[in-house]
Amino acid sequence: MRPTRPVMAVCASALLLSACGVGDGGAAVSPRKGDDITLGLLLPDRDTARFDKFDHPLFTKEVATLTGGKGKVEYANAGASAKTQSVQFQKMVADKVDVIVVDAVDSAAIKSDVQKAKDAGIPVIAYDRLAEGPIDAYVSHDNELVGEVQGRAIVEALGDKAESSKVVVMNGSPADPNTALFKKGALSELNGKVNIAAQYDTREWLPSVAKANMKKAIASIGVGNIAAVYAANDGIAGAAIDELKAAGASKIPPVTGQDANLDAVQRVVTGEQYMTVYKSFLQEATNAAQIAVYKVQGRDLQFDALVRDKIDSPTQKDIPSVLVPVVALTQDNIAQTVVKEGVYTVKQICTSAYAADCAAIGLK
Repeated sequence: MRPTRPVMAVCASALLLSACGVGDGGAAVSPRKGDDITLGLLLPDRDTARFDKFDHPLFTKEVATLTGGKGKVEYANAGASAKTQSVQFQKMVADKVDVIVVDAVDSAAIKSDVQKAKDAGIPVIAYDRLAEGPIDAYVSHDNELVGEVQGRAIVEALGDKAESSKVVVMNGSPADPNTALFKKGALSELNGKVNIAAQYDTREWLPSVAKANMKKAIASIGVGNIAAVYAANDGIAGAAIDELKAAGASKIPPVTGQDANLDAVQRVVTGEQYMTVYKSFLQEATNAAQIAVYKVQGRDLQFDALVRDKIDSPTQKDIPSVLVPVVALTQDNIAQTVVKEGVYTVKQICTSAYAADCAAIGLK
């Protein structure tokens, strides 16, 4: 499932499509459908704050821009339930939406629903997580690189003590194909460089499951002997940190994360969380909306200009894909990442509880 990597021409950027002669100013295209289209958007859970707060509204905004306000988005969140998502997916097929963009709770379980959409002539775009079945395109990040960035951060934080340091590895949900890629990337950096003392999967990415696993790790290793925690995302990171505090940790060891949730960014400000991986919600949601609209309207030039990568799933080869870059967010680059891109304002991050810590790192 590692992506092939063709040369990334400048046309791969959605923002540069017109400069490449395939946007509105490029060759004339007669779309199969007009702007009065309906796009289905299925997101997986609410524990990950970004989905409802950023991905959904950003996707909807771009659809409105592309369709002159005529396009509609039918939205549903599965609440971390694969069964619920299947019902939502089948409703969209029954409603005869023009395209479905889905971030699968369970990439394998959704395969039959994807096939039903295909049989009904409805294109399916896999979003953030690679779904099985006959999908038309995939929009995400280099997820193995995400894990590499997290693992490298731990090794760098531990320095010359890394090899003898006991690290707890807390992976994501086994049902999410991204988890295997995050894990592969992280272990490529951690294996042989640290002592992995315990390793857990986190069912459905649930913080409650992560808390229970962290409690087991503390009981087995001892709170004072845990030198770092690889947490696959910010929900897991927050759960691990809460358990370390509850166990009486005098100092929180380096803990990784992913998604740049507001509470995680604030933990980075205070030093409780060492880092989080920031994946541009704006770029990912915007690219997904563009690909979905172009696919429905038959704008093949614009579609092809975006999907310059190729990804293999267990059921399909060479899926047209676009991979958005990732950034390790630390105290040093909060202003240059989430603040600069308008995800959060300094005021939102630096509330009264965090004002002193923000001042200490020069965030103002």
